Amino acid sequence: MRVKVIGAGLAGCEAAVQLARRGHSVELCEMKPLKFSPAHKYEGFAELVCSNSLKAARAESACGLLKEEMRRFGSVILEAAERTSVPAGGALAVDRTAFSDEVTRIVRSYPNIEIKYGEITEFPDGNAVICTGPLTSDGLADRIREKCGDYLSFYDAAAPIVTAESIDFSIAFEQSRYDRGGADYVNCPMSKDEYEIFYNALINAETAPLHEFDRPAEARGLKVYEGCMPVEVLAKRGIESVRYGCMKPVGLTDPRTGARPYAAVQLRKENAEGTLYNIVGFQTNLKFGEQKRVFSLIPGLENAEFARYGVMHRNTFLNSPRLLDEHFMLKGSDNIFFGGQITGVEGYVESAASGIMAGRALADRLDGKQPLTLPRITMMGALADYIAHAWECNFQPMGSNMGILPPLSEEFRGKDGKQRKYAALAQRALNAVDSLLQERGD
Repeated sequence: MRVKVIGAGLAGCEAAVQLARRGHSVELCEMKPLKFSPAHKYEGFAELVCSNSLKAARAESACGLLKEEMRRFGSVILEAAERTSVPAGGALAVDRTAFSDEVTRIVRSYPNIEIKYGEITEFPDGNAVICTGPLTSDGLADRIREKCGDYLSFYDAAAPIVTAESIDFSIAFEQSRYDRGGADYVNCPMSKDEYEIFYNALINAETAPLHEFDRPAEARGLKVYEGCMPVEVLAKRGIESVRYGCMKPVGLTDPRTGARPYAAVQLRKENAEGTLYNIVGFQTNLKFGEQKRVFSLIPGLENAEFARYGVMHRNTFLNSPRLLDEHFMLKGSDNIFFGGQITGVEGYVESAASGIMAGRALADRLDGKQPLTLPRITMMGALADYIAHAWECNFQPMGSNMGILPPLSEEFRGKDGKQRKYAALAQRALNAVDSLLQERGD
């Protein structure tokens, strides 16, 4: 059976591969390189825009558990990530260019996946997975809006990148928090006086005007999603806001003093060679000149060379509880599925997971089977349940977190209670996935 997957981002690549592995002929439609969204620059599939990190690797963490579940479903994104990973402590981070190239290579290796380049501007009739992401092109967005009605928009921001050679390592030092993993992060420590100078400069800096594509007609003010909050917006909530957020100093020791700094800015490798570093948590919409001025106040970055300044762009998603079921299928449609951030999942890994679920569900329906419904005790199942059943009147994107899993009956007390609880939640979830796959013979 021939099916169409629109968009070769993380979700689209996962959906296409899931369908191809089940023997279906897939037409994977991608508008790059003929047309780029305002946020995308690279021609390859599964381009990572905001960060090179796919979050925690430990199964007893929320995103780590999600990745372990995805591995059991043969995630193409994780296959590529493991081949292109760079050191990042307890996180899975990748060389972004190599990662995109590897995903592209794997997807192209399937003889029953045909790549069609060009913008799609018509809503598909059926047997399709729409994975066009948070910056769906205007033509298709209009058709989706005509078909689905309610849309919501929020704003998403990316952090700046600096060159490694411009970091002053007489001040900055390498250390992962609590020494978990290797020395995979560079830390810029601040004294109280340095922090207050930086904070005042940050909250008084001039922001950039939003581009036209970032201005929905109905917008009366700036609506910012908490999961990708610009650092200057967070800072304006109070002088301690960023010191308890992206600038928290816990788990770090300044080798110059032998003590914990008052605040700290962390940098993470942006590529395998370690020539570029991302300023962690510093998503921003400051003007480029203001970014240079303000971020150069960070000790160790006084002479920083910015390989990329932070940017802000629109992110658009469906009112999914009204529109989608727990398999990511459009209610009342003939096999029209959605995947990725347009559904309201938040994060790269979550986006890929939704593509797996949507692709598998469509394959099941085409094969005459009941789509697999993952229970809420699994992270994938909990995300799908949220997308389908959250309060539609105030629907907001959701990333993986232990709070969306049903609680355990057992109580975990003591100093390591939280760690043991998360480990138990993870084991319960993985046991459920293994049992389901075994029952289905997958």
